[in-house]
Formats: sequence, structure tokens, C-alpha cells
Amino acid sequence: MQSVCSHLTGHVTRLRKAARLWLFTGATRQPRQESIKVMHTQPGRVVRGGKAMNGKSIPQVVIIGAGFGGLNAALRLARYPVRITLIDRKNHHTFQPLLYQVATAGLSPGEIAAPIRWIVRGCRNIEVLLGEVQDFDLDRRVVKLSGRELAYDYLIVAAGASHAYFGHDEWEPLAPGLKTIEDALEIRRRVLLAFELAERQAASGGGQVQLNFVIVGGGPTGVELAGTLSEIARRAFTDEFNSIDPKRTRIILLEGGPRILPAYPEDLSRSAENQLRGLGVEVHTSTMVTGVEPAAVRMGETRLPAAVTLWAAGVAASPLGEKLGASVDRAGRVLVNPDLSIPGHPDVFVVGDLAALKDETGQMVPGVAPAAIQQGKATAQNIARDLQGKPRQNFHYVNKGSLATIGRAAAIAQFGRIHISGFVAWLSWLFVHIFFLIGFRNRLIVLIQWAWSYFTYERGARLITGDQTLPSWTELQHEENGSDKNKMTA
Repeated sequence: MQSVCSHLTGHVTRLRKAARLWLFTGATRQPRQESIKVMHTQPGRVVRGGKAMNGKSIPQVVIIGAGFGGLNAALRLARYPVRITLIDRKNHHTFQPLLYQVATAGLSPGEIAAPIRWIVRGCRNIEVLLGEVQDFDLDRRVVKLSGRELAYDYLIVAAGASHAYFGHDEWEPLAPGLKTIEDALEIRRRVLLAFELAERQAASGGGQVQLNFVIVGGGPTGVELAGTLSEIARRAFTDEFNSIDPKRTRIILLEGGPRILPAYPEDLSRSAENQLRGLGVEVHTSTMVTGVEPAAVRMGETRLPAAVTLWAAGVAASPLGEKLGASVDRAGRVLVNPDLSIPGHPDVFVVGDLAALKDETGQMVPGVAPAAIQQGKATAQNIARDLQGKPRQNFHYVNKGSLATIGRAAAIAQFGRIHISGFVAWLSWLFVHIFFLIGFRNRLIVLIQWAWSYFTYERGARLITGDQTLPSWTELQHEENGSDKNKMTA
């Protein structure tokens, strides 16, 4: 059987062979390495990777970040006679496109994540380090970690991105974003807890608090959250609460631009908005958020009460990009050369959400998983070409299509000039995401969970863990009591 490395780096080929879809994960034997002659591409370069059995120097490649870009670069490089050190702050790789399923209690964290060491277990030339990079010394070709310096011959920075609150970082505790497993669990906690607190108050005679879930940002993450939260309130919680009616929950999606999903063609954006409205979501476009409070969102002079506020309005590149000393754009992404290296340092590459590069049409390469995967593989190939004494190739992004899910049997898809909406688009989204999950067990469990949820509307991971308080709850109670007093006075 093929190794884990060969399996993961051969996704595209197997995608074209649908008969093999998600059926095999492979064994763990070490991958076959390419037989190449290692050549130095810069005069006087000091190679720190050690010596091979034949006495030749082995280049050291350091990769920062085990997301889609970094992981695919490592797995592709594992074919060649190099030493690879893969550094990440977490011990696991997260399949980010399904984080919203964890946030909405559809899946558990272990079903969309896998330990990095397990993923690369068949690659004997990959070392995995749990740690956080503090800085770089590009002149000395050194990566600085806490209490340690790590030398490299090639450096790949794939540190990704985090939430952007547009200069209002004080909003983050009140409106969490969705980038990590921890974020997803916090969102799940707040959403489920809001219903439980409302039930407790109503059961004690306090009346039903109006639950408003406000999602800021109409991109793919905001649309996914809004559609799924609406299904939870109107379907999953039917007949489960005695004192409140979950169907009275308002799901409100706020988008600052003129339409949701602006990266998609207008007809698909309109279709997505119609599908969201069909699910009961209130969609407000051209609505700029000017303030976030513990129990409300402000849009200019308008104040919208909110039991839970979620942030999906923007991302900012990792601060490691600026520490490379290269030029960055307004979002902090590094302006890279066509081969994904940074100007003045051909041995340093930036890939994924941290890289800013235009394609042949002049459009920015999108910060999506397929682009990061392609960039990781292309960088690995260019390093291999260096070692073989061959010229590098510029990165060419192949757009294989875009998919966005909205809810149960609701989605949009774009494959070139082909635009699809509704059930067929949702099926396409479902099978693509199952295919790219890592591990047969994860694929099988997710498939079973989704099939069960499709027919029953049940959410299988409804666990509230950690703190059992909401930032908004005390203020919501005061507002509700004040409203009741006003009614009695009137």
C-alpha cells in the first residue's frame, strides 16, 4: 500500500479517479525518495542539514505552520533527500472549512483535525516541533524560537492568518471569530448556553428573553454560520425546550458591502441570499458595524440587541510576515515574487494566507485552501529544482472552482462558467469536503454524521464546556425587565 505521504500528496490524481474516493488511507512505510544530485545554488552557502551516508551535505528545510500550505510542502519535500523541520503552535492540523460544523455542534473537534505526527508518520525525514516562532535572522539564516535558534537552508513560512477587527481589538472578547478549534468550541458554548439560560429564566417565571444571534460579515464563514444557526433554532431544537420557543430566535447577518459572498458572481450571491432568507435568516447588506457591546451591535445610531455576536468580517495575516522584513500589503500579507520567494532572499518562501500574489489575469490569488495547497506543492518543487540545478518555475494558480454551503441542501458552486445552486451544489460541496478530510475514520464518521443530520436535523456534539456565563446575559436581563416595567406602566 502507498505511504501516508504518497497518499496525501496524490490527492489531485485520485480526485480524477472517483472510484477510489476516500476508500484508502495507506500504510506507514517511508516514502520513496527521488534520486537527485544535491547542488548548491548560491556560492559559499553553508549547509546545516548534516551529512548523508555518501558524505554529501543534506539541505535543511524549516517550515513554519502545518496548515494546508505548510503540510503539503512538507509532504511533497519528503520525497527528496532533505531534512525537514515542521514547526507549529498546535500539535494538530485542522480542516478549517469544517470549523463551522464544530461551532454549530454538528461535528466534534477530533472529526476535523488530526495530529501532525500521525499525518507524517511515514516520512522519516520530517521532524515535528511544537513551538512558536518569535523572529528571524535572514542574514544568518536562522529561525528564533523561545530559547532556541534553528538554522535553515530553505525556509517556508506558512503561518496563516487570524481575525481582523479593523483597529477595534476590544471587540474580540464580545464577538469571537472562527479560525481555530478553540474558537469553534467557544462559539458552540455561547450558542448552546444562550438557549439554556433563556430556558432557565423562562422556567422561573421571568418570561422568554428575545434571543438575537448576530453574525458580522457576509463572506463564506458568515453565511455558513447564519444558515446553520437558523436550522438549529427552527429544526434541531424542536420539542426540546418546555418554557421557550427556539423558533422565535432571530438570526441576523450583517454585511458592509452591497451583497453577500462578494467574491462570487452576482447571480450566485443573489441565490445565496434567497436561500438564506428561505431558512429564516435576516440579511442586511450595506450595513456597517460601528460598535460592539456586551449585549448589542451598533450600526451608526441603530442599536441591535444581541445575545450572541459572532465575527466573520475580515482576517489579518500573521505578524510573522512583517518580521521577514519584506513589503506587506494593508492586510499584512507579504508581497512575494512569482516563485513565492521574498525579494532579496531566494531561500525564503511565503505561502498560503500570508502570501500576496497576483495571478496571470491580475487578480489576487485567493486565501483559500486549494490555493495554499498548490502553493505548498509548487514551493517544494522549486526547492527540488534548486537541488537538481534546474531553473525555478513561477507559481501558476489553477482555479478548480468555488463552493459555499448555506444550509441543509442549500449551497452555491462555481466551476468556471458553470454556476450551480441548491441541492446539487450542496452535494458537490459535501463530497469534496469529505474527500479532502485526512483519514478514513474521519471521512466515515463525518459521512455518517451528515447523513444522520440530514434525515433527523439532530446535532450530535451539543456539549457545553467551560465557563457557564455569557457576556451579554446580565444586560439582556436588565433590558427585558425594563421593557416589562414600561409595559406595566403604560
